[in-house]
Amino acid sequence: MLFDTLPLAERLRPRNLDEYIGQQHLVGEGQVLRRMITTGKLVSMIFWGPPGIGKTTLANIIMSSFDCYSIKLSAVFSGVKDIKDALEQAEQNALGLFDKPTVLFVDEIHRFNKAQQDAFLHHLEEGKIILIGATTENPSFEINNALLSRMQVYVLENLSNSDLQLLLAKALNSIGKLKLTSEAGQLLIDLSDGDARRLLNLLELVINSSTDSSEIDAATIAQIVPKNIQRFDKGGEEFYNQISALHKSVRGSNPDAALYWFGRMLAGGADPLYLGRRLLRMAWEDVGLADINAATVVNNALQTYERLGSPEGELALAGAVTYLSVTNKSNSLELAYNHLKDYIGKNGSAPVPIHLRNAPTKLMAELGYGKEYKYAHDYPNHYVPNEQYFPDDLMNKPKFYQPSNQGFEQRIIERLDYLRKLDQESMAD
Repeated sequence: MLFDTLPLAERLRPRNLDEYIGQQHLVGEGQVLRRMITTGKLVSMIFWGPPGIGKTTLANIIMSSFDCYSIKLSAVFSGVKDIKDALEQAEQNALGLFDKPTVLFVDEIHRFNKAQQDAFLHHLEEGKIILIGATTENPSFEINNALLSRMQVYVLENLSNSDLQLLLAKALNSIGKLKLTSEAGQLLIDLSDGDARRLLNLLELVINSSTDSSEIDAATIAQIVPKNIQRFDKGGEEFYNQISALHKSVRGSNPDAALYWFGRMLAGGADPLYLGRRLLRMAWEDVGLADINAATVVNNALQTYERLGSPEGELALAGAVTYLSVTNKSNSLELAYNHLKDYIGKNGSAPVPIHLRNAPTKLMAELGYGKEYKYAHDYPNHYVPNEQYFPDDLMNKPKFYQPSNQGFEQRIIERLDYLRKLDQESMAD
């Protein structure tokens, strides 16, 4: 009876690699984890990948395949005392009569803080434990460098369509009484978004919600399951992966790809105003002065969203995504600003030339502040040839802005070339 009350995902949890579905790049014939089990040489490792793809199951299979002491912790439920107890148990195991390693598995290891992670380091270095961690977050950011350097990182991937079809067939076979049309089965697979546990949970939801013993079709599935269940972790690894993909698609002038990632993030629950702010950054970073209307278009889209809200205002943001993708691109402004920051950081605080200073008091006027300043609008072309605007003691005048030949910046090049020509003519005179 207890078996029947277990969730479907738990009942179908694989017990060995032959039952395991997915991750063939790690567990397939001749691949690293299968070789590890075959040779009996186990190393400390981290499994990194999205939820529901078999990280914990794989760790359990590995531990059951070795003659070892196994200890399991979940960083969600465990605290300092649990870590201490586990490491003390490992100490006792090391003093035992049997020459067996202690394998410590830590699920969601990224949830332990840096100090808690450090607690494993001493036992790992002395060979008292073999540590296996599972995480949905990037180990480079979430795992201590000292700990990470002593562990192999294996990346687990979303299950493929064929993997999920195999899992669904296995689940239906275990249930026996439930029948799905092929369209209904594919809809469940699509909704699972590469997540094996989600697929089995959705199937169980269908089982519990269905009152008809006949074949279930896609329309019935659509009525039963949640409408928005895309994998998306605000602030997590996948969030930053998708915003990076959106930014790079805009920069690469691919409107369809940019719209795709924009839509994915909206469907997953991203704040539209956050996306609008990111688009405003792109307008200055990747379009710059090549299109002087880009920032205005994004600002107008943001104001439209603020007035209309969701979902109507999202069309304006989609328009901004498209506009930024198809317009001229230039990062000259960003390069100029980065060069500027670097230059100022490396050079001292040179005084402002006296002719560029204002003279709001009589004393300052007597000291010559602003005396030799030449008002540009009093000169032909509203330009003073060869005027000095940098500090006097800067021998080599830095050149920060180098316009590209894209869009409006081509006109900027023409304007600057014309001004340089006026400088040369003035010097010739």
